[in-house]
Amino acid sequence: MSQRFDARERFAEGAQYIGGSLRAGTSGRRHAVVDPATGAEILGYEMAGDADVDAAVAAAERAFPQWAGATPGERSDALHRFAAVLAERAGDFAHAESAQCGKPIRLTTEFDVPGTVDNTAFFAGAARHLEGASAGEYSADHTSYVRREPIGVVGSIAPWNYPLQMAAWKVLPAIAAGNTIVLKPAELTPLTSLMFARAATDAGIPDGVVNVVSGAGKDAGERLVGHPSVAMTSFTGSTAVGKRVAEIATTTVKRLHLELGGKAPFVVFDDADLEAAVHGAVAGSLINTGQDCTAATRAYVQRPLYEAFVAGVADLMATVRLGDPFDDRTDLGPLISHTQRDRVADFVDRARSYATVVTGGEAPGGELAKGAYYLPTLVTGAPQDSEIVQAEIFGPVLVVLPFDGDDEGIALANDTPYGLAASAWTRDVYRAGRATREIKAGCVWVNDHIPIISEMPHGGYKASGYGKDMSAYSFEEYTQVKHVMYDNTAVARKDWHRTVFGAR
Repeated sequence: MSQRFDARERFAEGAQYIGGSLRAGTSGRRHAVVDPATGAEILGYEMAGDADVDAAVAAAERAFPQWAGATPGERSDALHRFAAVLAERAGDFAHAESAQCGKPIRLTTEFDVPGTVDNTAFFAGAARHLEGASAGEYSADHTSYVRREPIGVVGSIAPWNYPLQMAAWKVLPAIAAGNTIVLKPAELTPLTSLMFARAATDAGIPDGVVNVVSGAGKDAGERLVGHPSVAMTSFTGSTAVGKRVAEIATTTVKRLHLELGGKAPFVVFDDADLEAAVHGAVAGSLINTGQDCTAATRAYVQRPLYEAFVAGVADLMATVRLGDPFDDRTDLGPLISHTQRDRVADFVDRARSYATVVTGGEAPGGELAKGAYYLPTLVTGAPQDSEIVQAEIFGPVLVVLPFDGDDEGIALANDTPYGLAASAWTRDVYRAGRATREIKAGCVWVNDHIPIISEMPHGGYKASGYGKDMSAYSFEEYTQVKHVMYDNTAVARKDWHRTVFGAR
């Protein structure tokens, strides 16, 4: 299990990465990284305090002029080297991610790590393509053009569900655009963020460009967001915490990017490929043990397919294998902690009073009992306004509801505060087109659910936040747009001066 990754030896110097080296935190508060599959401690470390955040921000400030002044080609070359280092260490990253998160090694090896390497390679190319409006005479007497400039020091906060990928999503567009960054990973899962920062240094990215402070959100997180020298904050996490981040960021009028919660609908029309929809629903709801803000959580199935869909999902969920994350045969790992496991269980237990738990709905016994495991769970019969339909559970739970007409299906899909992701399942191109237009979400898949690619943006509507991760669109978050305007006339007194000087 987690002993395959020796975190104690790797992070003996501490779990803060500031100015190109590891150091211990100074808060005086110790935190344990725990293997959620066994409950065993992987690493105990001193968390970051105010002094550590200040030191990291200062390191990023010192590094900014050199990094911002590098040419796009120089930053691109550094990121290409970074991608190569990550690829060389892929196995190491996969084992660390599985150890701290309980993710099946198949998931980290085939999804988390290669996705991160690909994302790094993408931004290595994108660093050379900071686009703006073409230069031209938009006024007859002037030539205008647009510059994109880095903002400064970025302070980012990442969640615990995809620690490596979220570190990449925060760091890469920021530094590709010429910014420097201080990243605060979740205190539960700092290991791969620290390894990511070390890999950046080893790839030749200057000290201080990428810094990591490992600490609690109430302490290190709030200090980072409110720091007067931090020009921008990017946060991924729950909507409730996102509101607090926004409040703090407002006090210093800094740029803010929020990727918040989700409650993704999975809309199955009556002409859908039933087998494909069943497989898509199980995979889409159980990815990362359901700890994914884009996971399929609400399946709306048109009534002619409803009963067969429920039966198919229940049968397929029953075949999913829970087990040791380091066993290649394991399909589903534990939740991130026993606290999160109990939170998911409480949602399901409360739903028993108004809905039917078709399968799952409990923690497994035997050898798995010591871990934070929870069985794949299917719930039916819940009212649309019930907690289990409306609230983000963040666990391996799928709720299925029927609908009749297309209008109702799309209306139900939109009937939550969230709008991060959704999918529509149909063979009809016009139905698919309508669903992609009318479902209010930042991503709408057709006949699939979950795949993401580096070239396309990720971000939400409504209470799911604003701004984009990944893709060239992310540069909208991480650059200042400057209009430069040149006079072309060499005339001292211009016609528009009459509005000030009058006819003299």
